[in-house]
Amino acid sequence: MSKKQTEVILTEPIVNLGATEGDTVAVAPGYARNYLLPLGKAIPNTAGNQRRIATLHARKAEREARELQDMTEVHESLRNLRLVIAAKTGEGGKMFGSVTVGMICDELKNQFDLELDRKKVVLEKPIKMVGEHDVKLNLHADIEAELKVIVESETPEEVPEAAAE
Repeated sequence: MSKKQTEVILTEPIVNLGATEGDTVAVAPGYARNYLLPLGKAIPNTAGNQRRIATLHARKAEREARELQDMTEVHESLRNLRLVIAAKTGEGGKMFGSVTVGMICDELKNQFDLELDRKKVVLEKPIKMVGEHDVKLNLHADIEAELKVIVESETPEEVPEAAAE
């Protein structure tokens, strides 16, 4: 029993297919008819659409070159930045909660006017300690950076009276 495949041209990347926009892929007819085509994620593979794909490839190349250039500039600017985040702490400097990816992105926007997608920040584990931490950033497929994040206490530690004298 042979399974009939329908060829379509993708207009955007589809994770399950492992293909990017402009790729011609063979999929089940029902998948194309019921999902890809109605949602505009693909177009039928015809001669006219092949020409349309050529413009998609050109736009994709321009966008990727522009993104690579932008992320290279961001990488250069992040080299010497130190992001300071104030966190609520209790006795002994222990943090309440943790520093999250969202907090890091929000503080980058507030302190340095640098808008960074949350998906580009890689936290292997939440930051739960006051101090200096290195946070990995995947800016582009070819560009990785490290950001120094300094977590400080919002409440100053009280100095014992014996030590003050």
